[in-house]
Amino acid sequence: MPRPRQPLISRTGAVAAAIEIIDTEGLEALSLPRLARHMNVRAPSLYHHFADKSAILAAVSAAVVAETVVPRKPDPERWVEWFVQLSLNLRRAVLRHRNAAPLLLSYPPRDMLTDLYEDAARYLAACGVPAEVHVQILDSMDTLTLGACISEAVKPAAARRAIFPVDAERQPVLAEAMAANTFTQARLYEEMIRSFLHGVIHFAAERRAQAEAAS
Repeated sequence: MPRPRQPLISRTGAVAAAIEIIDTEGLEALSLPRLARHMNVRAPSLYHHFADKSAILAAVSAAVVAETVVPRKPDPERWVEWFVQLSLNLRRAVLRHRNAAPLLLSYPPRDMLTDLYEDAARYLAACGVPAEVHVQILDSMDTLTLGACISEAVKPAAARRAIFPVDAERQPVLAEAMAANTFTQARLYEEMIRSFLHGVIHFAAERRAQAEAAS
């Protein structure tokens, strides 16, 4: 397909337009012709920046995650709270673009986030967190946060308020637990992250103590 000699659009503008289509019409609505019409250009103009639709979808995935605000780092003894806040900010970014959330599975943004992982590893080291758990923390945080965010984002609107769909007669114990729960979905997410991080440190210390006792 012939391409115009000069790009008529910017890559950033095309990605923003693609996100707008996905947000308003759904992921299935996005196509190169649809994006071109939305931007009032001819489809070949898109090929200055993207080899194909997959390249656009990968760029959308990266752009959604890039909306995550990286919080200011607190004092070393509060490093867990930095990760908690970063995770909450990621959740907000993903839930702003629910229709695009499945792209984070098809086009995981891990490569884009390498510099953030390096910065986080430096912060962990500065906070005195043992190096042997850095990869465990970073890899697991990636899996936990993206998995939880995507799972929540793709819920049908009617199911978003209920954590579990419970029939009190068929699931009486679960219904009782639901009645006793005071956490919102966001708070459950927050406590999941916090509990995981404290657990990593706890079990790392336990392993060290066992190794020292055995030596």
